[in-house]
Amino acid sequence: MRKPLLILGLVAAGIIAGWCGHAVTPNLARPRAVEPRGPLPEWEQVPIRRFKEAAPSVVYITTTEERSRDLFGLDVVEVPAGSGTGFIWDAEGRVVTNFHVIQGAVRAYITLADGSRHEAAYVGGAQDKDLAVLQMAKTPPKLRPIPLGTSADLQVGQTVLAIGNPFGLDQTLTTGVVSALGREIQSVTRRRIAGVIQTDAAINPGNSGGPLLDSAGRLIGVNTAIQSPSGASAGIGFAIPVDTVNRVVPQLIARGRLERPDLGFEPVEPRLVERAFGPQKGVMVGKVIRGGAAARAGLQGVSAEGRRVLPGDLIQGLNGRAIEDWDGLLDAVEALPLGSSVELDIQREGHKRRLSLRLEAGRE
Repeated sequence: MRKPLLILGLVAAGIIAGWCGHAVTPNLARPRAVEPRGPLPEWEQVPIRRFKEAAPSVVYITTTEERSRDLFGLDVVEVPAGSGTGFIWDAEGRVVTNFHVIQGAVRAYITLADGSRHEAAYVGGAQDKDLAVLQMAKTPPKLRPIPLGTSADLQVGQTVLAIGNPFGLDQTLTTGVVSALGREIQSVTRRRIAGVIQTDAAINPGNSGGPLLDSAGRLIGVNTAIQSPSGASAGIGFAIPVDTVNRVVPQLIARGRLERPDLGFEPVEPRLVERAFGPQKGVMVGKVIRGGAAARAGLQGVSAEGRRVLPGDLIQGLNGRAIEDWDGLLDAVEALPLGSSVELDIQREGHKRRLSLRLEAGRE
């Protein structure tokens, strides 16, 4: 009985040896030939060129914060706080990012596209606009400031590119289109940011503060937020328009803060207005500050007549533009130069009036 088993074993071994020998035949082990593809079409070459041009202007920002090792806070150490993106604003080493990227940080570091790391100082910030400026401690040579475009002529459907550091993965490019214009988001102070660009280019945590570019490679917005239940990109990202950035950043560099017109009055909260006087569209003047712009313009605030509360002037328009709330009024005056005069359309005791008010400098 052993001889048949021996014969079967030899046959099986021969088959296996033959199969293995066939598998390692030199003629069949060589790589296949590569099929030539020809030149890339122009529509593929454009984002490649734009990324190569813009990448040196985009930086990776990391921050640290102080924490106590013990209950009494005597042993304080620096620990990583967060990260985000920024871009080179000028050849002096200033970098623009979102305010929320560096909020609460004790120290910030900027990593350039060449991998060099630089400590940065805080120059100034506008919390209501979610913008901030950092200054590299030592200005490297041959910095490449990002080219600026305008957001005034953007159209829904035009191509956009976003460069950033999502989840710490540096120098990441995503593409898409302008999905909508004139959106509104909230800043870290809960103040409304108007005129925001909506895009479907993938924006994720870490992209904040990075540039949104048009197909010419110009900055048209600063990527700021996403709308997503999961916290990851869902095709709805938002960017602060570059025209706002180009107005705010020079003020941050010059003064460290956004210089806002002081209207010289305190508004009444909308819920209090509705409770006392019913639904109203506009801004009701509460307390008029003595000697301020509102007082000189002749605005009247809420007053009392015996037990009766009299409403203040209700501002419903500015230079022909409808005003519905406090944020809308601030947006309108912040877009105008200090020292200019505006025409206010108000309602007083059921009658419409027009008053002239001069915009004076105030603090943010």
